[in-house]
Amino acid sequence: MQRVCILDYGSGNVKSVYNLFAALATDVVVSNEVADIEAASHIVLPGVGAFAAAMRRIHERLPLDVLERVVRQQGRPFLGICVGMQVLADVGHEFGETPGLGWIGGNVRRLEAGDLPLPHVGWNNIDVVRPSPLLAGLEQAPDFYYVHSFMFDVAQPGQVLATSDYGGTFCAAVGRDNVYGVQFHPEKSQRAGMRLAKNFLALS
Repeated sequence: MQRVCILDYGSGNVKSVYNLFAALATDVVVSNEVADIEAASHIVLPGVGAFAAAMRRIHERLPLDVLERVVRQQGRPFLGICVGMQVLADVGHEFGETPGLGWIGGNVRRLEAGDLPLPHVGWNNIDVVRPSPLLAGLEQAPDFYYVHSFMFDVAQPGQVLATSDYGGTFCAAVGRDNVYGVQFHPEKSQRAGMRLAKNFLALS
């Protein structure tokens, strides 16, 4: 049985993420409680805002030792969204230098957008560069919705699942073992976002 736990550290888009998964699974909770995290089959970390503020709130509100055990040691599928993906990195360079969770090697730096305005807001397609069950059925460059000014510069290129382009190529999706992240917002991406959420729930 699928039991989805959506973590809430004040990221601002939790309700939309809840609505997405509640349309697909019967047991979905928004919770930071240890019991709910331990009982979950799938864990989601949403994100809106700046890296440093997100990490501060994560340390204040989430039981990171429990998440480390459940996700990193026990292998529960985990999905980080937007800033929730970026904090998987070793370090972020937004408003200074802030250590991340270090679950996927790399750093978060300002998006190299050339003459295009920042933040990058709106619809953009993806280019799947590494086959992954998370992106099954999404290989034909579907549009996803983005709101960001920073990008995840992944240390191991083989962990980049998909890229997108906005004045230059950036990581749109990343994966390492059971840990996944997407720069876009599936909860705002209509059919493509629904397909990605279904794919995530099919992971075990």
